[in-house]
Amino acid sequence: MRTRSSPDLARKLALMPEVELVGLSAAGDRDAYGELVRRHARFLRDLLRRMGADHALADDLAQDAFIQALHSLPTYRLEAPFPAWIRTVAARLYIRRRQKDARTVITAEPMGEDPGDIEAASSNDRLDLDAALKSLSPAERLCVTLCHGAGLRQDEISEALGVPLGTVKSHVTRGLKKLRRQLILEEPAREPHGKGGPQNG
Repeated sequence: MRTRSSPDLARKLALMPEVELVGLSAAGDRDAYGELVRRHARFLRDLLRRMGADHALADDLAQDAFIQALHSLPTYRLEAPFPAWIRTVAARLYIRRRQKDARTVITAEPMGEDPGDIEAASSNDRLDLDAALKSLSPAERLCVTLCHGAGLRQDEISEALGVPLGTVKSHVTRGLKKLRRQLILEEPAREPHGKGGPQNG
């Protein structure tokens, strides 16, 4: 069997555009697929932990997602960028695991006001996102991360979880509202401009 693991190859793959890596991987190049895994494994594990998986489960599901994606690459037609596709694969694996373990019960609750998209928060807020997610209920956390982390549509989440669409919308809306409130509360006070303190009127 031919081995090509060398520093020169690693550097070449690290500089290669993702679409080329996907093409090589679909043709059976394991080194190219290893580079895809290297680029996205950490983010995928972080996403799964944000959904509610512990570290061990996140590692297992991320590995399973990459294995499943590898087997599916010959039929992958770049309908979505590889990062979005692998996130969807991992999210569906996590949903199936939660359903099997019956650890999450999602119930219908009244809709609240629409707080807008989580992406409207400033980039600095993202530093505190993991901590803020822990303030949500398991159902809110799952629905928010599936929608705004994994990129699933709310109707897809509804179908995957087997709950009404209105329930998913309610949890996403309420979860985003809580996140925004939590992130605002954690934002540090700004220092006055200049050494002389704040200026008057």
